[in-house]
Amino acid sequence: MNTPRDAALNALRTACRRAGIDASGAESIRFSENAIYRLPKGVVARVTREGRFQTAAKEVRVARWLESAGVPAVRVVPDLDQPVEADGRAVTFWRELPPHEYGTSVDVAAALRVLHGLTPPAHFELPPLAPFVQLAQRIDQADMFTPEEHDWLRERLEDLERGYAELPPGLPHRVVHGDAWVGNVLSTGDGRVILADFERSALGPPEWDLVSTAVKYDTLGGISEDQYAEFVAIYGHDVMSWKGFPVLRDIRELRMVTMAAQIGMENPAMRGEATARLAAIRGESGPRPWRHWRPLS
Repeated sequence: MNTPRDAALNALRTACRRAGIDASGAESIRFSENAIYRLPKGVVARVTREGRFQTAAKEVRVARWLESAGVPAVRVVPDLDQPVEADGRAVTFWRELPPHEYGTSVDVAAALRVLHGLTPPAHFELPPLAPFVQLAQRIDQADMFTPEEHDWLRERLEDLERGYAELPPGLPHRVVHGDAWVGNVLSTGDGRVILADFERSALGPPEWDLVSTAVKYDTLGGISEDQYAEFVAIYGHDVMSWKGFPVLRDIRELRMVTMAAQIGMENPAMRGEATARLAAIRGESGPRPWRHWRPLS
């Protein structure tokens, strides 16, 4: 049987042949929303799920734009026409980073302040922010939920779509990262903070980037009140003081539930995490913060 991991590795090998890149000894780094591999000569390959070519092309354009603007970010392999299509998937090739670790909430604030201060690119058009992308599909495919739970999730999605369309005025729309958590803001041993993963980059409300750290504080209890206050001080704005915050928080929480469900479809050990997260957003686990949520793997 051809597993999802097998399919991703086959696509990688095909793309490497087409791009003239050595795929020997490809080492799996991570397998989640995308499959990430370490290749020889300091190259890292990113293999998407099927049907994501345009998104991968956007990632490459954003990375090249940030490089031209002098913003520390992951860099694509130069002089290579990419993404490379293989078996319905998009494969992109990146320069391997030096040793690094996840950033801190302060690193996220500093990186977002730089990103949100940029003038949007003139040579290509970014799409509007799409906070609900893939949610309906993930809900429909999540077989660990009961029919009643599926109905509740679909109604919740509809409610939040209406809420997002009616958000009160906030900060001026800018280029947003789209998934600005500490795993996408990397700290290197030489003191640099590097932005990564531009799959969700778009034009939209900067509050969407800020809400990830607010959720880490308010929903998960993953950082302290003092750490959140430092985040606010570095960025210069507290998204939790905005009237639209509950809507964006609830959208982010719903995304976290459905991401656990998607991973649970491929990794049975995570199915219980999906149901536990759903119980929490339904009010069955008491008030926030919900410190029992486990990292996805």
